[in-house]
Amino acid sequence: MIDIKKTLTLLGLKEMNNGTSIGSESFGGGKSINSISPVDGSVIGSVTETTLEEYEKVMQSATSAFKEWRLKPAPLRGEVVRQYGEKLRNYKQPLGELVSYEMGKSLQEGLGEVQEMIDICDFAVGLSRQLHGLTMHSERPGHRMYEQYHPLGVVGIISAFNFPVAVWNWNTALAWICGDTCVWKASEKSPLCSIACQNIWNEVAKENNLPDGISCIINGDYKVGEMMTSDDRLPLISATGSTRMGRIVGSEVAKRFGKSLLELGGNNAIIITPDADLEITIIGALFGAVGTCGQRCTSTRRLIIHESVYDEVKNKLAKAYTQLNIGNPLDESNHVGPLIDKDAVNMYLGAIEKAKEEGGNVLVEGGVLDGEGYESGCYVKPVIIEAENHFEIVQDETFAPILYIMKYSTLEEAIDLQNGVKQGLSSAIMTKNLRESEKFLSTVGSDCGIANVNIGTSGAEIGGAFGGEKETGGGRESGSDAWKIYMRRQTNTINYTEELPLAQGIKFDL
Repeated sequence: MIDIKKTLTLLGLKEMNNGTSIGSESFGGGKSINSISPVDGSVIGSVTETTLEEYEKVMQSATSAFKEWRLKPAPLRGEVVRQYGEKLRNYKQPLGELVSYEMGKSLQEGLGEVQEMIDICDFAVGLSRQLHGLTMHSERPGHRMYEQYHPLGVVGIISAFNFPVAVWNWNTALAWICGDTCVWKASEKSPLCSIACQNIWNEVAKENNLPDGISCIINGDYKVGEMMTSDDRLPLISATGSTRMGRIVGSEVAKRFGKSLLELGGNNAIIITPDADLEITIIGALFGAVGTCGQRCTSTRRLIIHESVYDEVKNKLAKAYTQLNIGNPLDESNHVGPLIDKDAVNMYLGAIEKAKEEGGNVLVEGGVLDGEGYESGCYVKPVIIEAENHFEIVQDETFAPILYIMKYSTLEEAIDLQNGVKQGLSSAIMTKNLRESEKFLSTVGSDCGIANVNIGTSGAEIGGAFGGEKETGGGRESGSDAWKIYMRRQTNTINYTEELPLAQGIKFDL
C-alpha cells in the first residue's frame, strides 16, 4: 500500500493549498474546498476557491503572457512541452498515486492516465514543427494565395473528475505549442490534482525563465466556471463533462461568439455478432463496463447481442462478474474501486430502481458495500440488467457500473439500436466477419466519433482525435488535426504586379 503522505509531499501538496495560481505566484483568499477521497472517506487536503478578484489577476497574467509566448517559435514552444513531459516521467508514480487516491480509479489506471499526459507531450513536440498551412493558386494573374494559422489567445479549460489530469494536458500540450496560454478550472471533486500539475509546470517555467501566466489554475464550483464562459478574453472554452453542463457552456460561449470544444457524455454500445471471438469479447465488455467503476465517458453501457449467442454471452459475462474483486483501488489485486461520492451512489441506486420499474430484469444484482474497507460508503457492486433500448433509463447515461444487455436479429437492427440514443461518443463491434466490420464502419454504420472493431469502447489512444457526435458535443482532442481549434485561421492574397485585377473578372475602371 502506498504512503499517501509521502506522495503529497513529493508533489508539493500541503494540508491547505492556494487554489489559484499564475505560476510563481498563487492566491488563497477564497473559502476552502475539502478534497475527500472516495477510497477511504479521508480528507486528503483543502484547496481555496478562486475569488472574482483572483480570477481577474489570472486573466491579466494569462493575457500578458500570451503576447510574449506567441512570439516564441513553435519548435521552441515544443521544446518547453518536451521538458514538461520529462518532468511527468519523473513524477509519474506519485502523480498516478494521487489520481488514484483522489478520484478512486485503480492505481494502474492512475499511472496510465499520467502516461497519457506524457504521450500527448511527445505528440505535441512533433506537431510543433508541423503547424502547416497551404498554398493555393489564384484566379488573378500575378497573385499568390496561401492559408496560415496564428495563435488564438487564452484558452479556458474545464475538466471533469474522472480524468483529473489527462484531459487538461490533452488541451494544454496542443494549446501551448500553438502559442496559446491556458487557464484551467479543475473539477471541485479532484482539486489537488490541479495543484500538483501546476507545481510540476512551475519547475519547467522557472528553468526556462518563462513569464507567469502561460499555465494558470483556478478552482471552485460552477460559479467559478461561469466567470470563464462569460469572459470574452477567452476565445476558446474546452469543456469536458455532462451533456447538461455542455448545453450551458456551449450556449453561454455562443452568446459572445466564442468557440467551444465540447467533449460530453457517452452511451456506448458493443455489438456482439455470431462470429465474435467470445474470449476477447467478454474481456472487452467487462473492462469497458466496470473499469473506473463505470465512470468513463467511454464506459460500455449497452451490449447488443445476437440472439444465437445471447444466452452464452449472458452466462459467461455473469460468471465473470462473480470473479471481480471490489475494494481499495491502490491494492492492485482489486478490479473495481469506488464511485466518486455518495451523490453518485444515489444516482446508481436510482437508475437500478428505474430500470426495474420500466421492466428490466436484473441479471447480476447490485448494492452498496459496507464494513471494513468500505468506510467511504462509495463502493458498489457492478450490475447487469436485461433491458430494452427504448427504456428511458437506458437512453440516459448513468455514471456508474450498470450494463444493459439486449438481443438483436439482423446487423441492420443492431446498428439501429447502437445509433438509437442521443449520445454519439464510442462504439464497437465484435466480429471476425469482414463484411460485418466494414458495414459497421461505413456511412450506414456507427454514427459515433469512435468506432472500433474487436476492441471495446473504453479508452483513447493519443494521436487519434478523441470525441463524439450528437449530444457528445462534436469536439475533438488529442490527435489528428485537433490542433487547429487552438489557432485562428487566416487566408492571405498577395499581388506582386503593378496592376489590380479583381476577382470574378469584375471591372471597376475610372
